[in-house]
Amino acid sequence: PASFIPQALNSKVEYFMDYFQSKGRPDFSRWLSRSSRYIPMMKAVFKRNGMPEDLVYVAMIESGFRMHARSSANAVGPWQFMSGTGRNYSLRIDQWIDERKEPLKATMAAALYFKELSGIFNGNWYLAAAGYNAGENKILRAIDKYNTSDFWKLTRGSYLKRETREYVPKLLAAAIIAKDPAHYGFSDVTYLLPIEFDTVKI
Repeated sequence: PASFIPQALNSKVEYFMDYFQSKGRPDFSRWLSRSSRYIPMMKAVFKRNGMPEDLVYVAMIESGFRMHARSSANAVGPWQFMSGTGRNYSLRIDQWIDERKEPLKATMAAALYFKELSGIFNGNWYLAAAGYNAGENKILRAIDKYNTSDFWKLTRGSYLKRETREYVPKLLAAAIIAKDPAHYGFSDVTYLLPIEFDTVKI
């Protein structure tokens, strides 16, 4: 499979590219700094599962690659899993441990979830990403409501929340800049070393 999500460059994507280079620059610089710690492992997991490696940038816009990120809705970890979704993909979540924060296992769960979303949306990665954000049923209802599977046409209506309408352009903007940061003015980022780890059975 292609390692890239198809790129679209329109006014919505350009808006977030401008935002990340201006008002959002401090945050995006931190995201880039942390990205080098996790992206090699994450790309390997997605590639092994036949998924586009560009999906690693979902973790960038979800959490900025913070393993202990927690949203106001109690989504946790780099991939911002709700507890129910995490358990659906075999993540242990209890009083002792929360594997949503464990970079390798959480990424494996994300790859499996995206594989399922890809099947639901016939390999349309814009719809899969929107489904990751809003839930696949919400996107399926939007497709029925507007009688189109074109993500950009779905965003013209008000049925999808603003967060979901902006999710794909934000993802595309992050991916475009992160692949060539110096070109977009991020030449002064100090990158962290990739994580190294052993797996031990206990």
